Amino acid sequence: MIFPILRDILHTPVLDIILHLKQSPGMTVKELCALMKMSYMGVKQHCDAMVEKGYLDTWRHPVPHGRPEKIYRLTNRLDPLFPSATTDHLLEMLTHAERLFGLTAPEKLLYAFFASKAERYAKNIAMETELENRALVLARLRTLDGCMSMVEVSGTGGLRLVDYHCPYGDLMKQYPLIQEIECEMLERLLGCGVEREVDEHSGLKRIIFSLNRTET
Repeated sequence: MIFPILRDILHTPVLDIILHLKQSPGMTVKELCALMKMSYMGVKQHCDAMVEKGYLDTWRHPVPHGRPEKIYRLTNRLDPLFPSATTDHLLEMLTHAERLFGLTAPEKLLYAFFASKAERYAKNIAMETELENRALVLARLRTLDGCMSMVEVSGTGGLRLVDYHCPYGDLMKQYPLIQEIECEMLERLLGCGVEREVDEHSGLKRIIFSLNRTET
């Protein structure tokens, strides 16, 4: 929970840059300037200083005309700033459950955990009938849970739910079943098919849930 606390106490351009980059595939200085209402050189100096310290990296994005754009994105050195639901204690609890109650105990606990989460989400989206509106409400709820979730339109016009942070990423590495459980939860809540993919570059990791309007 370090990052939200820092933003409450210290409202600085650096923290705003980090937040904007965390919720994007990477941005140019010009794009950051438009969001932050700051001068080009002011934003660029902050970005370049973070590059030197290893907190950001850059890559060149080709454009139809002119020089390639310089894109800034986070590195994994900033991961400790963002909330994580995965602690040593939680992993230890699941390990003890397996030892005491058998191999399926962690799986049962995880199903119960996400069932409780789904019930809470369902109460908030029950009044929404359109897929887009249900997805928007769900994105807000998941953001409150630390997922930094947004609804986006893909290049082909499809709708997708994108998580820019996974607060239980370490837990998912040990229990990959969570990926399947989460997809099933989203399908039930949204009433459509959901396909999950991970896009990872440098310190940016996006979990993309593509929403299939034709499936239920």
